[in-house]
Amino acid sequence: MTDRLELMLKRYDEISLLLQDPDIITDVKKLTSLAKEQSQLEKPVTLYREKKKLEEALPDLKEMKKSDDLELRELAEAEYDESLDKIEKIEEELKILLLPKDPNDERNVVVEIKGAVGGDEANIFAGDLFRMYQKFAESKGWKIEIDDAQPGAVGGYTNISFSISGDMVYSQMKYESGGHRVQRIPLTESNGRIQTSIATVLVLPEANDDDDIELDPADLRIDTFCSSGPGGQGVNTTYSAVRVTYIPTGDFVACQIARSQHENKATALRLLKTKLKAKRDAERASKEGDVRHTLQGTGERAEKIRTYNYPQNRVTDHRIGFTLNTLDRIMQGDIDKVIDKRVYWFYRNRENRTWSVMYKSAVKGIVTKEYQIEDNSVEKAVFEFGIKYLKSRS
Repeated sequence: MTDRLELMLKRYDEISLLLQDPDIITDVKKLTSLAKEQSQLEKPVTLYREKKKLEEALPDLKEMKKSDDLELRELAEAEYDESLDKIEKIEEELKILLLPKDPNDERNVVVEIKGAVGGDEANIFAGDLFRMYQKFAESKGWKIEIDDAQPGAVGGYTNISFSISGDMVYSQMKYESGGHRVQRIPLTESNGRIQTSIATVLVLPEANDDDDIELDPADLRIDTFCSSGPGGQGVNTTYSAVRVTYIPTGDFVACQIARSQHENKATALRLLKTKLKAKRDAERASKEGDVRHTLQGTGERAEKIRTYNYPQNRVTDHRIGFTLNTLDRIMQGDIDKVIDKRVYWFYRNRENRTWSVMYKSAVKGIVTKEYQIEDNSVEKAVFEFGIKYLKSRS
């Protein structure tokens, strides 16, 4: 790990010098490319420099621990132990940063929240979740834009779709897909009984111009209709709402948030591309036995991922068995600890789960004769081990 970090540090310094070169400054494409590369290196390099600084101070602190001065010795011991703890935490963070990245991590996202089980209370909670993500996005300096919304009868939303754009949005938001369960006394409950309701969240990496997703106009059916909702001048009386259907698969997206049919159509086409990209990626992951897909979870709405218990001020992430008694702060957008814990768990378990999935794939190959592997690869070693194991069982 150290050798790789030294190379990253060297490259970071090289880029810093290159960015001062007049020839580079006038080349917008090159300048942008180098700035992006340096930005990706900045966090691991900063942590590595901090780690080196702490390690360089350890010998002096170790000597000070032998001092005859009791007060100085106690201070040195405390600082020495604190430095070791910091180094350990930095090393764990660096391990995660140096792992292969999800190719979608830098993308913006499209999020859809629906009230699922629990009637009006589920819709109200869907609205609460939207505000939680809205405040979380604001704390990160991300931009949030509502694409479509259908308000609930007594508050919240039966369905709301919105886009979040900014730095590394998908890397943080990708684990939020699934069922979010709330336990509390609803505003609509007259007898004071605690009710369990569920709102579902779907997070998709937004499609961009680099994706090979072409929408042939012949494959699209575009319908227009009057917008529903609270109204306003022209909203309920003009055909500004748009529904775009991709005929080959039957997938469709409706949008009515804007007053202009043109704007709603543009938004619907963008969302449809994102939806089709997600579907294609899921099919590809399923065929390839993608380890990341296995660890992240399906992201399906039926997958219960988290419980929000208001009487106990508790939030529990069921995927990793993690609980916090700070529900009040979490609903105000302070969800970093929950997300960071999930990210940490995913990468910490990734290596072990990778071997497990690879072994299953190897065994499947023995049975079906379809598993393709490269010579001198890790997969080959696992495959050969699988053969020996099966022979020993026969």
